[in-house]
Amino acid sequence: MPEIFVARSEDLPEGGRVFVTANGNQIGVVRAKGQLHAYLNICPHQGGPVCEGLMVHRVEEIIAEDKTYQGMRFSEDDLHIVCPWHGWEFNIETGRCAGDGQHGLKRFRTEERADGIYVVV
Repeated sequence: MPEIFVARSEDLPEGGRVFVTANGNQIGVVRAKGQLHAYLNICPHQGGPVCEGLMVHRVEEIIAEDKTYQGMRFSEDDLHIVCPWHGWEFNIETGRCAGDGQHGLKRFRTEERADGIYVVV
């Protein structure tokens, strides 16, 4: 399978992102939680540039043992990327839509080598 050079490893720090073009499609490559993630930069909702969106931790409601609402907090484990057009959220590790698991982002395999980062298309 063809590979495309993305960047040198040191040029893509934690939380950073880079965009490459393959076969006329833009792919966003993100380093998050120590891992590389590459997705087609098209939101399944209405085609927005999803990989250009904010990365935020999932908002969780806090429910006490007696089932009373205690407020909200940000999850420490579940990082999302949010499409800037309409706010659809996707888990950065899986690409699955947070609101509807039937939708997801098209994922590409990445490889990090001594000479840099590559995406397999």
